[in-house]
Formats: sequence, C-alpha cells, structure tokens
Amino acid sequence: MNGRQTEGKNNSPALLEVSNLSVSFDTPQGELQAVRGVSFALREGEVLALVGESGCGKSVLCKAVMKLLNRNARVKSGSVKVDGMDITNYRERDMERLRGKLFSMVLQDPMTSLNPTIPVGEQITEAVRVHEPKLSRAAVRARVLELMRLVGIEDPESRYRLYPHNFSGGMRQRSVLAIALASRPRMLFADEPTTALDVTIQAQILDLLREVQRKLGTATLLVSHDLGVVARVADRVAVMYAGRIVETGTAEEIFYDPRHPYTWGLLRSLPAWAEPGQPLYTIPGMPPTLIDPPRGDAFACRNKYALAIDYEEAPPMFEITPTHLAATWLCDPRAPKIAPPVGGEARG
Repeated sequence: MNGRQTEGKNNSPALLEVSNLSVSFDTPQGELQAVRGVSFALREGEVLALVGESGCGKSVLCKAVMKLLNRNARVKSGSVKVDGMDITNYRERDMERLRGKLFSMVLQDPMTSLNPTIPVGEQITEAVRVHEPKLSRAAVRARVLELMRLVGIEDPESRYRLYPHNFSGGMRQRSVLAIALASRPRMLFADEPTTALDVTIQAQILDLLREVQRKLGTATLLVSHDLGVVARVADRVAVMYAGRIVETGTAEEIFYDPRHPYTWGLLRSLPAWAEPGQPLYTIPGMPPTLIDPPRGDAFACRNKYALAIDYEEAPPMFEITPTHLAATWLCDPRAPKIAPPVGGEARG
C-alpha cells in the first residue's frame, strides 16, 4: 500500500468536521434525499477517499460543504465545522472569504473548467491575482511559473501562452490543479479528477496529487467511483451508498479487511479480482431511488447476504477497530459468520 500513513499515525485535530449532514433536492417527483446523515472528518495533511457508485451523493456532499448547491437543494440537518468553527449557516459573502483560501475544488472534466479563448498561463495568473492582489507583475509571473512546475508542466515559460486545446487531457488537468493551488488552500476537493483520462494518465495525475499533498501538506478529499483508483493515494477511505457512508477505515482496513457487502462488491468489480476467462464481476441490481428510500438497509435488495432485519431496520455503525466502522448487521455479534469473498492482497 505504498507505506501510507494510517489514521492512528495522524493524531492531528480535524481540519474539517461534518456531522449528521442531510441534503435534499426539491424535484417534480418529490423530495430527493441525496445525502442522509453523513458524518466524517478530514485532518491536516491526509488524503481521504470518498468512493461509491455514481449517484450515491459524493459530489453533492462536497458541494454542500463548500455551499455550491443548486437553488433547489436544501441542507435539512447537520453541521460543518472548520478548525472547530461552525460554518453551517454562513452566508454567501462569508463563504467567498473561505473559498480558495480555505478550500479549492478540482472537477472531473478540465475542458469545462478552462476558458478555451484564454491562454492557460493567463488563467493561472488571474487566479494568483485574485488571491494575492498585492504581488507585483514580476512576482505574479514567478508564482505562475512555480505553480506550473509544481504540477508537472514542463518548460512553463514556452507553454504559458498556449491555449487549452494545445494541451493533452492530462496537461489540462494539471493546469486546473495549478489554478486550484494558486490560493494556497488548506483543503483540496478532487471530484473524479481522473475520469476523463486514460489509465496511464490517471496514474500520473494520482501520483501528482499525492506529491502535491506531501509538499504542501494540503488535506485532500478525493472523490471517486473506483476503489482501484484510490488505492494508489488514500490514507483513509469512506464508502458511500444511497446517500450514506456505510464503511470507513484506513486504506489497509478497507482493502485487506472489508466488512460491508457493498465494499465486497466494489472490490470484486476490480479487474485484479477477475477470474481468468470469466466476465468481470458486477454488483447485481441498481441503487434505490432516493425520492422514496427503502426501509431498513438500502443495499439489502442487492445483497445476497442480507438478513431479515436488513429489510426492517437500518444498521448502526459497528466498530471493528477504533479506526474501522461498518454499517451492516453482519457485524452484529448475533449475526451468522460469513466468509468475505474478498480481502487481502488482490490477485493479478
């Protein structure tokens, strides 16, 4: 696991604390409960990966923290604290002071983040000037070139004047990362930053995120639908399903000792776990609609290990270790013992 730190080795106070956060959207079909009672913490200098299928609420959760939700969204309950300061009820003018300086966001498609009519260097320059208006022109240019080198853009002096269409997908994502880092943020939200890239470039961007995190000490929340992607960089992992976090732990605990059947399914879906000559495993069924969430455990209808209580009552978070929690009735001492279909070193 590349010798990453575990939660036990990072005893620093939480930089970000999200407690019992619930977010709903008003739709023509009714209230869609996108995030349901989510709690987690992000500490200084760590990479927390938030994983789950598309539509499980990962991106909504990030936007709720930064207060970038659509107008039809409502935060129904919960709190968001930064350095112990509650920002749950902050107004837009208050959040404007935090965005950039406190946290920045990198989105999954760099072409929608970059202006195609402005050279990349000038777009990074604009970000630097917004956050450091007192810098001289020479100092701004030096800072821009420094950022371009930091994110791995070679020969920045000549590439400063190039437009986004002159860059490859990986180079555009590096440029977007440079813009996000221009404000020297303490937290970086990376929302599926490798989805639009091929596998080789994905690995390069993930290594870059990890390198930047080590150099700057930036706490990173990495959002992904692919557990294989986050294995490369995450210190801790939170698995999300149907608007809730269903398992959380250090990367080692999630990959080597997973406890929730949904986590088992995500791991079995990785190519490394495919049986030779057999189709790649897929989790049966579809996630439930969150306009009318099912009673009990939302994963029960897709879970061949489901117990009768799963259809009646939502499971609490059971503590496996001080750093490893899982919301599944299979962790109850009264539940039958089931051998996990995955765990330990992946094959292949």
